Amino acid sequence: MANETATFESGSFEDASIDASGGVGVGIDSASAATAAKPVADNSQNRLATLEAGLDALDTAAVKTRRPWWRVLISRVLPPVVALVVTLAIWDLLVVMHVHSGEIMLPGPGDVWDSLTTNWGPSRMGAAIWDSVYRAAIGFAASVVIGTVIGLLVARIAPLRAAVQPLLSGLQNLPSVAWVPIGIIWFGVTSATIYTVVLLGAVPSIAVGLIDGLDRVPPIYLRVGRNLGARGLDSVRFVLIPAALPGYVSGMKQGWAFAWRSLMAAELIAISPSLGPGVGQVMKFAQDNLDLSLAIGSIIIILIIGIGINQLFFAPLERRLLRTRGLSRS
Repeated sequence: MANETATFESGSFEDASIDASGGVGVGIDSASAATAAKPVADNSQNRLATLEAGLDALDTAAVKTRRPWWRVLISRVLPPVVALVVTLAIWDLLVVMHVHSGEIMLPGPGDVWDSLTTNWGPSRMGAAIWDSVYRAAIGFAASVVIGTVIGLLVARIAPLRAAVQPLLSGLQNLPSVAWVPIGIIWFGVTSATIYTVVLLGAVPSIAVGLIDGLDRVPPIYLRVGRNLGARGLDSVRFVLIPAALPGYVSGMKQGWAFAWRSLMAAELIAISPSLGPGVGQVMKFAQDNLDLSLAIGSIIIILIIGIGINQLFFAPLERRLLRTRGLSRS
């Protein structure tokens, strides 16, 4: 049988022959093949090492570009301090100009301080602040639990979404003070009325925030989670909630704002000795006694508590969330 032989000049292959039976015979020298494959493997390893070095360089650069802590502190503390000084200066200017409404003059910062510490008294003001913060914390914690459950159910069950989501959006737009008369009629002037108003104010925002966050979770996350064994509650805990954290945290932040506003509205209307003072009751006391200084002081306390909770809890949480996802360099 005739054989056709092709010889390569490189010497890597000794011969390659095709016989009449259609078989292909290739004679390869094992040592030469290993020598030829070695540069390919070395090139692959070099490319992999270069890629790893590039990724490490990115991480190192990100760390090096972080600002010193004192510069971060100045950038976050100095602007609010400047804004406060400017506000006090404008306030003093209005007092000097004798701005008034009828016979009631605009009180100055000193008058407001004296009213808070003298007329109402430090102990009573401290008790009022404690009662309000305690009610807000309990109501907000319950709202997070209820809003999370509702948000998960509505996001994952299509018929429930069609029925409940418009209601949640409507409740967000409903002023929370509108629930106070209903709560008083149903529960009386009790703590149940206050907590009901807080829940109805905060739960819709938390649920809607979680639903929006879950809607932005890529479906591949769920498939990967199922392949790794995350099903049922494990899928919710390890896949859905972490992936939906930006929307969830935003909903909780808004929910806290609604909870605090709802609490102030409830305390302002539902007043009873059995409920304790509360900052809202301080405002009502100031209204009944035409004490503008005490009323302004109450507003300032409400602002300080609201801003303080946001800066001490939600702002660090948002910064950490952005930093872990590579969206912030500070």
